[in-house]
Amino acid sequence: MSDLPPSDPNESDPFEEIVAAETDYDPDLAVIEAGSRTLRTQGGPPQAEVPARPADPEVDRALREVEAELATRWGETKLEPSVSRISALMDVLGEPQRSYPSIHITGTNGKTSTARMIESLLGAFELRTGRYTSPHVQSITERISLDGAPVSAERFVETYQDIKPYVEMVDASQEYRLSFFEVLTGMAYAAFADAPVDVAVVEVGMGGSWDATNVIDADVAVVTPIDLDHTDRLGTTPGEIAREKAGIIKQDATVIMAQQPVDAAQVLLKKAVEVDATVAREGLEFGVVSRQVAVGGQLLTLRGLGGEYAEVYLPLHGPYQAHNAAVALAAVEAFFGVGSQRPGPLDTDTVRRAFASVSSPGRMEVVRRSPTVVLDAAHNPAGARATADALGEAFDFSRLIGVVGVSGDKNVRGLLEAFEPILAEVVITQNSSHRAMDADALAAIAVDVFGEERVQVEPRLPDALEAAITLAEEQQEYAGAGVLVTGSVITVGEARLLLGKG
Repeated sequence: MSDLPPSDPNESDPFEEIVAAETDYDPDLAVIEAGSRTLRTQGGPPQAEVPARPADPEVDRALREVEAELATRWGETKLEPSVSRISALMDVLGEPQRSYPSIHITGTNGKTSTARMIESLLGAFELRTGRYTSPHVQSITERISLDGAPVSAERFVETYQDIKPYVEMVDASQEYRLSFFEVLTGMAYAAFADAPVDVAVVEVGMGGSWDATNVIDADVAVVTPIDLDHTDRLGTTPGEIAREKAGIIKQDATVIMAQQPVDAAQVLLKKAVEVDATVAREGLEFGVVSRQVAVGGQLLTLRGLGGEYAEVYLPLHGPYQAHNAAVALAAVEAFFGVGSQRPGPLDTDTVRRAFASVSSPGRMEVVRRSPTVVLDAAHNPAGARATADALGEAFDFSRLIGVVGVSGDKNVRGLLEAFEPILAEVVITQNSSHRAMDADALAAIAVDVFGEERVQVEPRLPDALEAAITLAEEQQEYAGAGVLVTGSVITVGEARLLLGKG
């Protein structure tokens, strides 16, 4: 099923032994354990840089005007499944997305972290990168990055003003105006062409086939683990959802496939066969050989398409981030032709240096001590299970309090049930988004899951944070107490600002 060269059948390969023992592991939670745990830590990853509001009042005013104009368009949850409008915009802009090669990333969880790792690896090999990810944690400018950093507010405004006449031209010719996400996608592709970049790393917004990003023909298509999310639009089983996500797999591309549910894997492999794509599968052609918890993250040995990479330090917590790292490495190897056009691995020291510099804001991010406050943007049951698993491994919390604010279109019960075993109590709140679930409605579900005595309601997020910190500090448990803020990227972003980050 894969066109990549097999390993020497006569060679004793411990990686194959690990694979044989782990063929049925859950793709979102499992760890390929080959190596002992050395220590437990309360350390977190380096503080990620997230842009604050512009200091210059004129620039801030201009950015707010752009944000206000974008807000008049369909939001990211309202869409008409087609790429006709974004294709029309690309046409009048002169097809900027075809002026550079791309790596396209879909999946349910782990897309943004994987994109950041891919970007870091490509940058370490001296390629100029453009990265397009969503949603943003605090600033809309985070969505479009050049050379590993969000574009400046000035450049964001300039890019919008540059394409605005063409956007209005397309609006006038289409049944529906371009959406918020479609305009941002056009801005990203135009900014990458203008830079210019050597390679674009592009995360889908939702699905794949009709996602606005899918006007690129990426040489490498990455599929992170597929699970249930956006079931009203994408399907009610992993296999149904995979049909939509398989749309990013293009003719003669290389597909880097994370561990998947069986029905999802079948759909992806069938699509790959139809378009003569080469497939590399986690656990077979590449994967995590071993991992050890380390101060502030984990130490990995990764099996890539061209060989093994030992002593790779990743300053992010959780088994799922190790798997994201394996996927990112394989994607970059495939981009450079490792395993097909060139023998042997990439330079190991460069790979180590790249992974050591990775950050992922709002993903298991420690933003305060005494008590420790961790932000994590898990917003569906699979993501919540992965976060719960990572917290148990990376921290020795004697008492963990949750602050949970979610969007109303999510599987809220499933998310709460995933967190229930690790949270002593939960403070229910809501963020400022119009999509936020009402705190009282969320609390009713939380009481059903946690019991009334473990649930507190504070509709205002500042009050919820204060209440959670107070609960964490009860019984003089300062050293072992913790607070987890979760449920939504928006909740995490607003908490990040309240706690002085950005």
